[in-house]
Amino acid sequence: MDRKVAIIGAGISGLLACKYTLSKGFYPIVFESQSTVGGVWTKTVETTKLQTPKPVYQFSDFPWPESVSEDFPDGQKVFDYVNEYAKHFDLVKHIKFNTKVVGIEFEGPNDEEIQAWSLWGGNGEPFGSKGKWKVVVEDLVTPSTEIYNVDFVIVCVGRFSGLPNIPEFPPKKGPEAFDSKVIHSMEYAAMDHKQAAEFVKGKRVIVVGFQKSALDIAMECSAANGKENPCTVLYRRAHWNVPDYLPWGFSLAHMYLSRFSELMVHKPGEGLLLSLLATILAPLRYAYSKFVESDIKKKLRLEKHGMVPTHSFLKEISSCLISTVPEKFYDKVENGEIKLKKAPSFSFCNNGVLVEGETSPIEADLVILATGFKGEKMLKHIFMSQTFQDYITGSPDAALPLYRSVYLQ
Repeated sequence: MDRKVAIIGAGISGLLACKYTLSKGFYPIVFESQSTVGGVWTKTVETTKLQTPKPVYQFSDFPWPESVSEDFPDGQKVFDYVNEYAKHFDLVKHIKFNTKVVGIEFEGPNDEEIQAWSLWGGNGEPFGSKGKWKVVVEDLVTPSTEIYNVDFVIVCVGRFSGLPNIPEFPPKKGPEAFDSKVIHSMEYAAMDHKQAAEFVKGKRVIVVGFQKSALDIAMECSAANGKENPCTVLYRRAHWNVPDYLPWGFSLAHMYLSRFSELMVHKPGEGLLLSLLATILAPLRYAYSKFVESDIKKKLRLEKHGMVPTHSFLKEISSCLISTVPEKFYDKVENGEIKLKKAPSFSFCNNGVLVEGETSPIEADLVILATGFKGEKMLKHIFMSQTFQDYITGSPDAALPLYRSVYLQ
């Protein structure tokens, strides 16, 4: 195994990359900043469950154990499953835990020469003969820094961890103006479950956001405090969060994840026939969207709560923004344990948050920002060269940062 491959991250993608490179006869070195494998599943909110049905969220060569019977296992069961995969294929011995990659640089040709290549390495081969990768690694235990020279790098850091996305506020109107505590959902998820429950107990909590983490945390706050201290969910816009994957009894996967469904979407370089098919099937694409929307509106009583999104379900699923609603979430909205508040923008004051256009603040003892992560920024700054920083992040408007700004239609 002559070729050395650095793999950054020991989540699901990192483990798969490790197993694949081993099968090809390479020597993988996996760098993981945490003390265990699992990626985002190492630290989750207690109520977090898998959003994807179990049959389509499994390793092809390592099925779920029979003891996991539910379609949407909780976070602990997913974590255990991923760990068992790593042990089963003896991948752990290739992982360096508690090591953080702080820099990656391609040594050999300069930036001007790299930019002039029409093919990577000048020949299009993955292992170019003109240089090697230098990986700077910090040991988080010692602490110390070590440099590894490798032939190839696979970055598996993910987009939903690491660097929290904190909204920007005008001067003196951000978290510093608030007399109580403001944390990010990442900090909340890092607490053990008992500690998290005690942390929110007896507090008036505002959760900012309306995706999966925000809804899960709101459910936990409502369980801890009930109607006495209802949890307020502050959201910018409503989303088509799904109660299940069976709209009116039909499989959502068959509607949107089948080969036939691919024919309904225009694709780059599709050719005349596929273009005609996508155009002809456009009414069916529209009908699918309305069909799913009607099911979600009925099951979650969205019209009653004023939570019908202004955009289509098709736009939501095309943007990869679909998430599931925790069971009985809207029941808690109805009984007053959770309050929903639309806020195009807001600012902090000493005793809570002030929603744009309103004069009275929403008083709070704790604000939890479930506002996502800056995955693209973390990905960008891991590279030391500006050339590779520009290559890796792509367009800032893209749903996903695609290499060299390649785009999807």
